[in-house]
Amino acid sequence: MKKRIHIMGASGSGTSTLGSSLSIVLPHIYLDTDDYFWTTKFTKQSEVPERRSMLEKDLSLYENYILSGAVCGWGDNFKSYFDLVIFLWIPQDIRLERLQQREFQRYGNEILAGGSKYEQSKTFLEWASLYDSAGLEVRSKSLHEHWMADLPCPILKIEGDYTVNERVDIVLDYLNAN
Repeated sequence: MKKRIHIMGASGSGTSTLGSSLSIVLPHIYLDTDDYFWTTKFTKQSEVPERRSMLEKDLSLYENYILSGAVCGWGDNFKSYFDLVIFLWIPQDIRLERLQQREFQRYGNEILAGGSKYEQSKTFLEWASLYDSAGLEVRSKSLHEHWMADLPCPILKIEGDYTVNERVDIVLDYLNAN
């Protein structure tokens, strides 16, 4: 059984959903990089040394964990902390639609023109739309592939639009076979 699992992919690809779902069926604690990256969620970033320290402390507390999100750049020192990395990718149109729906669920009409979250939401969605085409300068598929290239552990790639249950089954099948 893989004890230290990291799930990564684009914003809106389902890393948090898969991580929390797997933690229900596996004996793993669930952690999300957003809890380390943000001091004020989605508004103010924590300082890199602070987030590294907090994450290192939590990863050392647990024998079995699932960490969702990305640590590329600020958390490159954690590559050896994982014995399985799961990479999620879904088509951009589906992912961006999910993100737009999520933004509306979180903020309602405030994301519409004239709303208090309009500029923040617009900037976020523009950033998220770069994932499949951008280079290494931003969180992108290229950056994630570059980061995974020298991982000391296996990588399970789940590419396509699967349901949460299908993804859980893919991971469980992989774990049972390895």
